[in-house]
Amino acid sequence: MTNDFETFARVLEQQAVAKGDETFLLFEGECIGYAELDRRANRIAAALARRGVGQGSGVAIMMNNSPAWLEVFFGTQKLGAYAVPINVALRGEGLGYIIDHSEAATLVVDADLLDAVLPIRAERSGLSRLIVNTSYLVDPATAPPVPADAVTLADLAAEGSPEPRDRDLTPGGKAVLLYTSGTTGLPKAVVVQRGGFSWAGVTALAQAAYGPGEVLYTCLPLFHANALFLSVMQALRCALPIAIGRRFSASRFWDDLRRYDASTFNALGAMIPILLKQPPRPSDRQHRVHVVFSAAAPKWAWEQFEERFGTKIWEAYGAVDGGGFMLFNMGNGPKGSMGVPPPGVDARVFREDGTEAEPGEVGELVFKVDDPVARRVDYFKNEKASAAKIRDGWFHTGDLASRDDEGWFYFADRATDSLRRRGENISSFEIEKIVNQHPSVLESGAYGVPSELGEDDVMLAVVKKPGMEVTPQELVAFCEQRMAKFMVPRYIDFRDSLPKTETHRVQKANLKKEGVTATTWDREKTAPPRPA
Repeated sequence: MTNDFETFARVLEQQAVAKGDETFLLFEGECIGYAELDRRANRIAAALARRGVGQGSGVAIMMNNSPAWLEVFFGTQKLGAYAVPINVALRGEGLGYIIDHSEAATLVVDADLLDAVLPIRAERSGLSRLIVNTSYLVDPATAPPVPADAVTLADLAAEGSPEPRDRDLTPGGKAVLLYTSGTTGLPKAVVVQRGGFSWAGVTALAQAAYGPGEVLYTCLPLFHANALFLSVMQALRCALPIAIGRRFSASRFWDDLRRYDASTFNALGAMIPILLKQPPRPSDRQHRVHVVFSAAAPKWAWEQFEERFGTKIWEAYGAVDGGGFMLFNMGNGPKGSMGVPPPGVDARVFREDGTEAEPGEVGELVFKVDDPVARRVDYFKNEKASAAKIRDGWFHTGDLASRDDEGWFYFADRATDSLRRRGENISSFEIEKIVNQHPSVLESGAYGVPSELGEDDVMLAVVKKPGMEVTPQELVAFCEQRMAKFMVPRYIDFRDSLPKTETHRVQKANLKKEGVTATTWDREKTAPPRPA
């Protein structure tokens, strides 16, 4: 390879030389070495090149977690093409939008996801190459036949050479387009530039947390930045083995960790509280996990998790469109805190008028911009959104937080998920933290629905723990003892499950769209009205 800047492909190639056949990737009985993964990626790259894929070409990847996902991803990077990871739950217009917007002419898809792809492909002449993965399927028996004009991933790989390719890639082009969840409109695509990934950041994080003999684990989807960058790329850069699960399963989670002898994992969304809601087992402490990297773990769950499972939680804050800014709580801060910024980084909490909030007051988390070029977020084909992230020298995260007297930051809510009732701003995250402590509640989602008096009324969707019961009245009484009156839900819906993204984030937009239904319990219609 002629370039000297660190691309994803280059780091894999370096480790293939340095580590050879040492195990890097573990997946359901497979142990794949660094050199073997590199050879597989070479085959994909060579075969794609024969089909016209090259520097600047877009390759969409719509696959469940498996080694094949990474083979395709690294294959694109060896060509200087850009990868477009796609959420495997997408269908219809949402899927079609990403295909169109990303300008990807090649799509690699699992065979058992073809039913989602074929209808949108028929409408798009620009999607000229379809490659179908017939390995590692969730249910091979239900997979539709491979279209006659498509090629299987196995046949594609068989055409390519495992030998390294000679090419001269230039820095600065697109390497990956990562699409946001699009909770308030069409999803935006964050551009990860070729050679622009911060390897120093993941290396420093690993040096602080890991020692010899570590095995990382992730069951988060590879189309998400956490699994791809903070797990796989961190493991690759630091020459640590990584085990990959197909998906999160609370009942099988610790068994999987023991199966791979994993020593650490990352947790997102409601994973920590949901794991705590599982029935206790004698084997709860029979594992090698010593540290968990979490995001927004509530204090009550943090404390109980460490006690029950005998491991430490370290908290961190960051986002794929966060300009590289982060907060860290390496077990040295208060439980429940996201942490503090690294030395030399200035973080604040701003009110809506741009003034700084007092300690304990909720506002938007912002960071002082030290380098406008390096900190710029590039949304693909959306200059307006890109420019809006940095205003008056401050990077605006769009997340709500507070800071205590000692400078520790606490997550409050996403700005798009907060609600307002009777002139009071309400954090849905705070409501959920309290409701989820009820012994009969598995998980919940709080959101605003239109009020007859203007602004919002608080609605709560609740999933009960299996075999447990709780009435709406009992939940309201539980809330009244633990939260301000204006936060207590008016509406309660019991559901079998909550609509979620593949990263276990509750899709509030879907719940808001459903609103109050015939099965919704209304506190004001079943009890005397309470003072606002």
